[in-house]
Amino acid sequence: MGTRMRRVGLQVVVISLVASTAAAAAAATARITESAFGTTEAGEHVNLYVLKNTRGAVAKISDYGGIVVSLDVPDRDGDMGDVVLGFASLEEYVADSPYFGCIVGRYGNRIGKSAFTLDGETYSLTVNDGPNHLHGGAVGFDKVVWDATTEDTPDGPSLVLTHTSPDGDEGYPGALTAKVIYTLTNENILRIEMTASTDQPTVVNLTHHSYFNLSGAGQGTILDHEVLIDADYITAVNETLIPTGERMPVVDTPFDFRLPHAIGARIDDDHEQLRIGGGYDHNYVLNKRGEDGLTGAARVTESSSGRIMDVYTTDPGVQFYTGNFLDGSITGKGGAVYPRRSGFCLEPQVFPDAPNQPDFPSAVLRPGEEYSHTIEYRFSAE
Repeated sequence: MGTRMRRVGLQVVVISLVASTAAAAAAATARITESAFGTTEAGEHVNLYVLKNTRGAVAKISDYGGIVVSLDVPDRDGDMGDVVLGFASLEEYVADSPYFGCIVGRYGNRIGKSAFTLDGETYSLTVNDGPNHLHGGAVGFDKVVWDATTEDTPDGPSLVLTHTSPDGDEGYPGALTAKVIYTLTNENILRIEMTASTDQPTVVNLTHHSYFNLSGAGQGTILDHEVLIDADYITAVNETLIPTGERMPVVDTPFDFRLPHAIGARIDDDHEQLRIGGGYDHNYVLNKRGEDGLTGAARVTESSSGRIMDVYTTDPGVQFYTGNFLDGSITGKGGAVYPRRSGFCLEPQVFPDAPNQPDFPSAVLRPGEEYSHTIEYRFSAE
């Protein structure tokens, strides 16, 4: 069925329309299939899982890194288009990927000076981003082959990924067992449910790192996409993109997306934080408003296709990144070259460097507790 979305705050009212011919033709029984995607240098076999819902949307996900290789969702006419940047082969992901489409962990985002102290003991982590630790280190969750099973659920097809990171992995304490469930629902929602447990006190912050372009992957920049983020503050950063501890108000700055603005409208304004990030590369402190469970974090609209993406999360922050480090040197699927700012990321998370910031939400996980984080990317068109 085609849908028209009407926004009330960050809540979405769905008004059913008569299904277009294209959408009706695409409708099919939800299903999941798998095929070989390649072999790692260590000889590990990697599979690609194809999730298709009853509306014809398709997500292709690899058990290497939990990578969303492609995600086809309808535009306003019901025509499908791939909205995530990425590669056609495993070899390209292994050789040189800027975290396209993956699960990042143990700790998504940065930890300052690649160290933290927990219960009086200091842990040194892999240094892989200037002086800092980024996205779990040299071999984070984006670079391992996860154990995979599939499920047919009432909501749609699911891919269940599990991985145990041993004690000391990249410097982290404790053996951490993580589980990620991808579900492509019949409402055109990509739901990502992440849980973890540990046998020693540790820190954890899992998130998802797709680069989106709602006009279609490889279809130019994302500067005309309009973005709304429900946040009154960002966590200001220093020259190495580590939070200073300051929660900077967005009012009267280029970071104010409480009303929709085009990404490109203010991205090159003369502002210190934009200069440091080369554009937007900042954690937004979400206005959770005391709500439990999933809450609306952001909405992105793209006028030429009519596509809309709403982001929901159970976490307190979201990193907004505008592909500032893409430089045209990467060729992706279909031979498309990815220039600067040709994709954006919205990565729900605990705040960056939280293990070193006592005033930030805690990222500590202890034995007997369960870490849990759910993200939903909800797609519609109007």
